[in-house]
Amino acid sequence: MRLRRGRAGLTGLVMAAAMMTTATGCGALLLEDKGPLPPRYSGPPLPVDDMVSDLTSALEAEGITLERTPQELIALECHEYLRGEHHKAATVDAALEAGFARARSDRGWKSEPGDGRDGWLRIRKGNWTATAQSPGVDASETAGSPAAAAPVLVVLACDGALSKSRSRSGSPTPSPTSSR
Repeated sequence: MRLRRGRAGLTGLVMAAAMMTTATGCGALLLEDKGPLPPRYSGPPLPVDDMVSDLTSALEAEGITLERTPQELIALECHEYLRGEHHKAATVDAALEAGFARARSDRGWKSEPGDGRDGWLRIRKGNWTATAQSPGVDASETAGSPAAAAPVLVVLACDGALSKSRSRSGSPTPSPTSSR
């Protein structure tokens, strides 16, 4: 019982000190709005078709065939979903990693922090980031056998992507970096 009161008293003391600092203006410099963060990429936006082509060809060289999801099915602007499969579930992780490595070496993509360590593969080129999750053992289990095809999903997203605004007809507005 005494321990609970001690924690409650300490929490109250910290909150009172924080409120006093804010009220007296001492914390004003800490809370000052410094404006938006600088963009991750300051060059001209890269066309989405080029990015899709880069990834599709790099992954196809490793046996992963991808198809582009139609834009009217995607709720976010500046996003692309590339869906496909690899012919063998047992080797899909290695093929996906090799495809991303090929995109880095042959196509100029760069590694993102944490690439591969958490089961996610991330690469970046210009204002676009490509992300895929290594299916791992689950893919071979869900496919039924190691020789069955395994699903692959690669998500491409540009900097500053937002929800698409809908016109009166309900069709999405085109993306500013799209070259369609």
